[in-house]
Amino acid sequence: MDFAYTAEDEAFRAELTEWLDENLEKFLAEHPHEGDGGDDAAGPGSGGIIAAMERRRAWQRKLNEGRWAAISWPEEWGGRAATVTQNVVYSETMARYRTPGIYNANGLWQIGPMIIRWGTDEQKQRWIPNILNADDHWCQGFSEPQAGSDLANLRTLAIRDGDDYVLNGQKIWISSAHIAKWGLFLVRTDPAAIAEGRKHEGITALIIDMEAPGIDVRPIRDIAGEEMFCEVFFDNARVPVDYRLGGEGEGWLVAMGTLGSERVGTAGLAIGMRADLDAMINLAKAVNPAALDDPEIRQRIARAHTDIEYTKLLNYRALSKILRNEKNWPEVPLAKLQWSHLAQTLAELAVDLLGPYGMMAKGAPDAVDGGAWNRLYVFQRYTSIGAGTTEVQKNIIADKAIKLPRK
Repeated sequence: MDFAYTAEDEAFRAELTEWLDENLEKFLAEHPHEGDGGDDAAGPGSGGIIAAMERRRAWQRKLNEGRWAAISWPEEWGGRAATVTQNVVYSETMARYRTPGIYNANGLWQIGPMIIRWGTDEQKQRWIPNILNADDHWCQGFSEPQAGSDLANLRTLAIRDGDDYVLNGQKIWISSAHIAKWGLFLVRTDPAAIAEGRKHEGITALIIDMEAPGIDVRPIRDIAGEEMFCEVFFDNARVPVDYRLGGEGEGWLVAMGTLGSERVGTAGLAIGMRADLDAMINLAKAVNPAALDDPEIRQRIARAHTDIEYTKLLNYRALSKILRNEKNWPEVPLAKLQWSHLAQTLAELAVDLLGPYGMMAKGAPDAVDGGAWNRLYVFQRYTSIGAGTTEVQKNIIADKAIKLPRK
């Protein structure tokens, strides 16, 4: 690993730090989270989600004022053309300051870059400013009941009819679809491809108006009592051909670009875990200090700290490969597995550190941090599924990286 910060990277860090020092405290004073357990912990149902998302919208717009919302985007589209290393600096700094979440994560990290890469000039002019300034929320619709881990098995059908595609089918586990105005969806435009053994062909990417007739979005209540995942049903929904991203049948190429960004971004989430560990330890000192005298708890803290540092180095090794124009394999799937493991490990450690306070959910009179840690304990189960299931990631690594023999 030869990952190191240059003078330009340190200047980038200094500029970001100065901007946060000037803007973050004022923003937090003007936009406090309303006792919902933190910016990322909306309460049960959609009401709490909407309140949290409006706060995120305001923060993304504040970031955009300083060109800090989409640093990886080209400068002509409001970004900074940030390098891979500068993206690490950005993640580290934001984690250290514990900044609010952003409104359009799918749009900024995945969909926007794909529109910039694949879109026509008209599409870019129409949707890129919309994403950047958080005018509308975006979702990403890939998974289906028969196409989760095996994405190429998707069957939502889009048949061209003049200047439109007519859509029929179902998507599931689509994050925030019920609050999204627009979405990037993968559909099948060649209905014979699966039967003929060409399931990676005949897939097309469409940008869809989620409010169009024939589209039914149904939120799914999750284990934390929230509604962030949805089913989406298409019943003869019409989508203009002009909303196609890339050519017909090029959807798999578009998908691999978005999934690559998602996996790298997910691996980078480990950077913020050290800040989470420090926060829960400091909170335990205030409300349940005896827990820190428990030898087993202390050992778990040490192990979590070590695993976080190992994961951070794993991410750096992947980034070093990118800087050398090498394939960052198998570091990214390994880092995704580490993220899943650490997210759940820290959530369990938090409730044990807090003792009785860790049992108090939102609404309890003495709940600390609005019940955020209690909520996190159940919510983090999703990390075994999100951005690639643990089982599938392990199978891929076993087959392609370790090359374990098959029975």
